[in-house]
Amino acid sequence: MHDLGADLLLLIICSPSGAGKTTLTRDLMRTFDRLTFSVSCTTRKPRVNEVDGRDYFFVEREDFKKRIGAGAFVEWAEVHGNLYGTQLSELDRARREEKVGIVFDVDYQGARQIKAKLPSAVGVFILPPSMEELSRRLR
Repeated sequence: MHDLGADLLLLIICSPSGAGKTTLTRDLMRTFDRLTFSVSCTTRKPRVNEVDGRDYFFVEREDFKKRIGAGAFVEWAEVHGNLYGTQLSELDRARREEKVGIVFDVDYQGARQIKAKLPSAVGVFILPPSMEELSRRLR
């Protein structure tokens, strides 16, 4: 099987909620300008301050399902009644922008799907400093 992303650094960051994945990813993106952040699609409605194309691509459920059927996603899942997924076209965007790599901020299942389709991807699992700190953050 040909690895569609072998020419890029494919960095998968995943963690349980509250472990610091989003903070770490933001710092990584500020520090390394030759990396780009993979923007996921979702069928949920935008939250306050979320921008289409920056935080997510907000799409209708039927459109998302058509994209699934067309094989447009490297990973996707249904979470709390909404669909979320990473489009393969994000790799093309990284290339067009002349980036050396792309960072995926996904859950464990998404990381497994990406790794299955893009074997050269590197997975990083972030653990919280302690269970007590994780509990504090989630409260």
